[in-house]
Amino acid sequence: MKFNLGWHVLYVKSRWEKKVHNSLENISIKSFLPKTKTVQQWSDRKKTILTPLFPSYVFVYIESPLDFHKALSVDGACCYIRFGKEYARVTEKEINQIKLLVDSKEIEEIELNPTFPKIGEMKKIEQGPLSGLDCEIIEAENYNKIIVRISSLRQNILATIPLNSFKKAV
Repeated sequence: MKFNLGWHVLYVKSRWEKKVHNSLENISIKSFLPKTKTVQQWSDRKKTILTPLFPSYVFVYIESPLDFHKALSVDGACCYIRFGKEYARVTEKEINQIKLLVDSKEIEEIELNPTFPKIGEMKKIEQGPLSGLDCEIIEAENYNKIIVRISSLRQNILATIPLNSFKKAV
């Protein structure tokens, strides 16, 4: 199987994302674990916690075949995600889009949407940290929900941003 440098998607045991991410950082392998704030409801209280945006996925930047195998040997790592015979690769641009989404203070209610929507208008974001990105829109009350496609993962990210941040896509 042909080896490619760059960002790969490592599938990990359920709820081991943070442990695997920390272990990869400890052995000097660059990794990225996007997290989002969610409100957890218990019988006596509510609490805001950070949860992985992509459950059971950790993004790993592979610089050599040795790194490829070292990352897989970390406790909790299961395998690399594949589509057919090819390992799933994520571009630097897609990683930066995900980082912009999870780091932005203006974007609320980030959730994962694994299905591609059939309807919706394409727009370009003109303000804020996501300016210049094309997205698909789903209207909801006085905010618009945008869907940013991460095509190499075959996933979508749904986020809520103000209406005044958009203009029609060309």
